[in-house]
Amino acid sequence: MAVLTAHQHRIRPSNLLLRGSIVGLTLATAAIHFSLGGTLFLFNAIGYAALAVAMVLPGPFARGRWLVRFALIGFTSATIVGWLAFGARFDLAYLDKALEAALIGLLLIESWLVDGGPVAVARRAGQMAVTALR
Repeated sequence: MAVLTAHQHRIRPSNLLLRGSIVGLTLATAAIHFSLGGTLFLFNAIGYAALAVAMVLPGPFARGRWLVRFALIGFTSATIVGWLAFGARFDLAYLDKALEAALIGLLLIESWLVDGGPVAVARRAGQMAVTALR
């Protein structure tokens, strides 16, 4: 049961709520990183903001949203791992990591509902790789 597939053009309210939550969490963590100052945090904030925009681009960009979801999962995971290895331990950092963990969870849920889960996504990525190699 998919909420929205690449072949459907209607958007259900549950999908809007889920996507809105994802974009909201992404922008919130972008704002937190931006507020910390420094080049690394600035680039991290820009990355989050760009991925938030990519999550809502309409038209032909929507067909590649499955790839944006997994880029955002990877980016967020890398941010968490970087913080675990090198980050300062203060209250805002823990709040941000909670937001990022929730973000990953919502992205996985949306991926399952919209894309059919990891097997379907792996097939799509494999087809894309085969097409690129031709």
